Amino acid sequence: MKNLAVSRRYAKALILIGQEDGQADGYNNELSAMVGLLDSQLGFEQALINPLIRKSDRKKLLEAVIAAAGFSKVMNSFLSLLFDKGRIGFLRDIATYYSTMADELKGVVRASVVAATNLSKTNITKIQKSLSQKTGKTVVLDVQKDSSLIGGIITKIGDLVLDGSVKTQLINMRETLKKGESV
Repeated sequence: MKNLAVSRRYAKALILIGQEDGQADGYNNELSAMVGLLDSQLGFEQALINPLIRKSDRKKLLEAVIAAAGFSKVMNSFLSLLFDKGRIGFLRDIATYYSTMADELKGVVRASVVAATNLSKTNITKIQKSLSQKTGKTVVLDVQKDSSLIGGIITKIGDLVLDGSVKTQLINMRETLKKGESV
């Protein structure tokens, strides 16, 4: 839990810098590129965080990668700061929080829709338009299928969950019947 709070704090600091200098999207792209490097280069992340390797050697590796990637001065300083503070291992979480904050700046909100069956493009568009009207923001949907829902959909936007699944309705009905109340 502490790691997430630390990651959020670093992401917020970087987004404030991005707002100030108008480079919020650029920093988002650079963070994504760095996470992509961590994901694609096996052993790279371990080499950066392994305490058995001298810190100066790990720092040189990071600086060489940053130079080769051509990151901005701010991103160079940010990644160096993360390394110096022993927080480079939090980069994925920081990038996730940063991406969410950058989307909020642009008026974009991410929502997930879990449906019992595959949704048609028409239905997805209708759901997206409806959510956009309700939130007043552009909605980007992540659509997934979960046949255990039996029918209906579950929509999540941030902390708000709209559960219209048959599975949940059946569970609620069972609980009501257990209590002896009328349906």
